[in-house]
Formats: sequence, structure tokens, C-alpha cells
Amino acid sequence: MPKIKKKQLLDQDGISRSLSRIAHEITECLPSTDKIAFIGIRTRGEFIATRLADKIQSLTQNEIQIGFLDVTFYRDDFRERLIQPQVKGSDISFSIDGLTLILTDDVLFTGRTIRAALDELMDFGRPAKILMATLVDRGHREMPIKADFVGKNIPTAENEHVLVKLDEVDGEDAVYLVDYG
Repeated sequence: MPKIKKKQLLDQDGISRSLSRIAHEITECLPSTDKIAFIGIRTRGEFIATRLADKIQSLTQNEIQIGFLDVTFYRDDFRERLIQPQVKGSDISFSIDGLTLILTDDVLFTGRTIRAALDELMDFGRPAKILMATLVDRGHREMPIKADFVGKNIPTAENEHVLVKLDEVDGEDAVYLVDYG
């Protein structure tokens, strides 16, 4: 049986600082925040989107729209998964036409989740632009996907996993590197 090792990479303050930095980068990058919306990929991406939108609202005094995507049925490996998926559904209650969307997720890995999210977003309308924000980029891309805003780059080995825990879901804010070596 492999020995599992877990190392904490970010704590609550580290996550908060990373998200504050991303929020500042977004406001510097975009000339106006009145035509942006956050789209969080369920589950943890939705809470990252909400936190980022709150930070940008505090910086700019503009209300930021937030929507959520469940990409379960858009994934190319949906039929290969043996477990029963927990579908939470997508929730975008506004028109995305002409908006700059900031797609958010907790970890960017192979790029397949982002590809699925892009496919689903096109079913909702035609945004002006889509940017990507992620708390952690761990590398190992299988698709030509790149985040525009990254909280922390964590190079990983194939046998390692990045585990993001958020208070809203897990009762704590932390990022761990788990080695299944």
C-alpha cells in the first residue's frame, strides 16, 4: 500500500492574499468592471468566484454578476467515470451576451474541465471575452488552456494531487499537496 504524505501549501491567510492579488490584477487588466461577470465552476470554483466578485465590488463599488456552471455532462470523460455523478446544475440568471466573463475554478490541471465549461458557456450566449482565473495552477496540461489570473503556481509530479479546501464546503481554508507515492 502506498504511503500518503500531505503538506500544507496555503493556509487561510495565503488563500485570502492570493484572491486579493487576483482581484487587483483583474481590475488593473480590465478598463471597466461594469461589463464583467464571474462564472464559477461547481463546486469550489463557485465560492472562489463569489469571493473574487466581493473583493472587486469592494474595490470598484460596481455590482458584479455571478453565475455557476456544472460541467458534469459536458466532460469528455463523463461516460468513463464509474461513480454516480452529483449534478448540482448550472445557474446563470443573466444574459452573458457582450460581457467579459471570468471563468473561475480552484485547480487548473489538464484543462479538460475548462474545455467543458467553454462548451457549456456557448450554450448560454455569446460573451465578448472569456478570461480564466484559478487559485492553483498545477501544470500537466492536456489541452491548450492557460489561466489569465493565477493565485499560486504549484509544479507537481504525476503521483501528487492538489487538494483545495474551502470553508464553505470543507470547514477550513487550505491548500494541500498530497503525495500518493
